[in-house]
Amino acid sequence: MLPLSAGLVADATPLQTTIVVKYERERQVALRAVTQAAELCIAVQNETAQIRSVEKGDRSPVTVADFGSQALICRALNEAFPDDCIVAEEDSRTLREPQGSGLLDQVVRYVQLAHPMATSDDVCQWIDRGDRRVANRFWALDPIDGTKGFLRREQYAIALALIVNGAVEVAILGCPALPMSLDDTTNSVGVVFVAQRGRGALTAHLGQDEYHPIHVTGPDDHSHLRLVQSVESSHGDASLQQTVARQVGISEPPLTLDSQAKYGTVARGDAALYLRFPSPGHPNYREKIWDHAAGALIVEEAGGRVTDMHGVPLNLSSDYQMKVNRGVIVSNGLLHAGVLAACRQQA
Repeated sequence: MLPLSAGLVADATPLQTTIVVKYERERQVALRAVTQAAELCIAVQNETAQIRSVEKGDRSPVTVADFGSQALICRALNEAFPDDCIVAEEDSRTLREPQGSGLLDQVVRYVQLAHPMATSDDVCQWIDRGDRRVANRFWALDPIDGTKGFLRREQYAIALALIVNGAVEVAILGCPALPMSLDDTTNSVGVVFVAQRGRGALTAHLGQDEYHPIHVTGPDDHSHLRLVQSVESSHGDASLQQTVARQVGISEPPLTLDSQAKYGTVARGDAALYLRFPSPGHPNYREKIWDHAAGALIVEEAGGRVTDMHGVPLNLSSDYQMKVNRGVIVSNGLLHAGVLAACRQQA
């Protein structure tokens, strides 16, 4: 497998042959943008004792860091790939309202750390490049996945994926609060996961270039045979998830994490299974593509498998909502058939 940093490779013959790595420029642009957004999020947490949030229409919180992260990433993508659509979680309507002017000023100030000449209009326009229009080629962006985790100063992720003809081709997950191993939390925090279709998955300390490959748990790794699930009870059916996990031989208490950091823990072998079943309190809820696209490719390129609870691949290209899928199963691959069988028994 070529390293993801490869762009040009010389042949062994006297004549050099150029080998173009597909979507390499996209990976580089996306990685720089996510890293820059992560730095903004860290700056907000470091400088603000009480992070201000406002409530969106669905009653979920959004912060200055959500808006700033989306502005930086959409700006970078628009500059490099002006014809690409971006399906992103936030928009600038709240910031443009009179009561949002103070929040907008804060967003602009943080964006100016990277782009000193940015104006309020610039920032709003960059945010609104994420207009949720899917296309044959588009980017799925969650500027902060796990905003409640961010507010608690726990786990959150900046998630970005390139989707071409229905398939995720490039995925970046920036996890500023995640240690390199959940079993060794003395390590410094800040991790990035990177994947390109067909080229494996890698991880590194956030902002550093020393990558190493990751792989899901194998058949003999019983110490990490555990379930990871959301901190927020409304994000799934915790009781059913733990019942299914026990049916496939997982007896340890579940890990609980916010955000697509859960995908990262499965991809690198901290856990063997992540389940997100429909919440009994929200039976008609449909998952959003930006909550799963990046993590799904990273797990699959690390050797795992991702489907819905009926074994159907995730539909990440028809709409910003995954309307044809119910629930999500993320596994090391070895457990997947057993989980699907347990789901059928519970139906």
